[in-house]
Amino acid sequence: MKDYTIVDVRTPGEFQGGNVEGSINIPLQDVVEKEAEIMAMKEPVIFCCATGNRSGQAAQYFKSKGLDCDNGGGWLEVNAKQ
Repeated sequence: MKDYTIVDVRTPGEFQGGNVEGSINIPLQDVVEKEAEIMAMKEPVIFCCATGNRSGQAAQYFKSKGLDCDNGGGWLEVNAKQ
């Protein structure tokens, strides 16, 4: 059983083109709206996207809210570490 949660902040179309098995797709533009849902996820939360830029923004935002989270970078990198 995983001891973390992976949140992919790419668009649904990007996510459908390939993703980390078991990851949750919440596009970056929706993360503030879904804040309570993300804050309740199993920590640490690992954010990923295509290159690490959007996931970095999400990680920075949620770290400021006290969430144990990290920027995993691109989803292919995260997938390779699984």
